[in-house]
Amino acid sequence: MRTLFLAAGLVFIFSCTNDKDKTALQTPLSKDSLAIKKDSKQIKNAVDPIEEIKIEYSNLQKQLESKKLTSTGFTYNCNDERSGKVTYYSDQKEIRIIEHSYDEYSHFGSTEQYFIKDGNLFFIFKEDTGWNFDGGTPEKPITKDDITESRIYIRNNKSIKCLEKQYSIRSNATEKPSPDKIPNKETQCNTDELMKTYQSLLKNRDRKGEIKCL
Repeated sequence: MRTLFLAAGLVFIFSCTNDKDKTALQTPLSKDSLAIKKDSKQIKNAVDPIEEIKIEYSNLQKQLESKKLTSTGFTYNCNDERSGKVTYYSDQKEIRIIEHSYDEYSHFGSTEQYFIKDGNLFFIFKEDTGWNFDGGTPEKPITKDDITESRIYIRNNKSIKCLEKQYSIRSNATEKPSPDKIPNKETQCNTDELMKTYQSLLKNRDRKGEIKCL
C-alpha cells in the first residue's frame, strides 16, 4: 500500500510540473520583452552609414564609366592665377556628380568630385597634386609629383568621416606606386572651403562655354 501511495504522489507532482511548464510556454511575452526583441531586430537590420555611402558611390561610378549619365559644363580662366574645367553629370532626374579640375601656375593642380543623391551631397573625392623638379639635367629634368587623396563622407550636410592618403611619383621611376595598395588614414574633417566651392558650382550649373573666375 505504501508503494502505491508513493507512486500516486510522484504522478501528481509530475502532473503539476508539466502543467506549470505548459502555462509558462503559453504565457504571452511582456511588453518589455517585445520591445527588446523589436529593438534588437532594428539594430540588426540597420545599415552602417559609411557602407551605405560606399554602395551609392560605387553605383554612381558604374553609371559614369558606362556613360549612362549626360554631361554639360564650362571652362574658366583667371588670367595668371588659375584655369579650370567644370562638368555636371546628370541622370533623368537630377545632377549626380560635379567634377571640378583646375591648375594653378605654381606647380599645383587639383580634381574634386562631388557625389549627390536626392539633391543632397553625400561624398567628396579630392586629389591634389603638387610637382617640382627633383634632379636630372637641364636637358632631361626629373620631376616628382606629391599626391594627396582625400575622401569625405557626408550625412545630413555634415562630414562624418574623412580619410587621406599620400604618395609620390618620380618621372624616372621604373615602378610607380599603386594608390589602391596605400592605406587611408583617418583625419580631422575640415570641409568649409570644399562646401563653399560646392555651393558656387551649383550656382553656376547653367553656365556654358568659357567664363572668367568662379
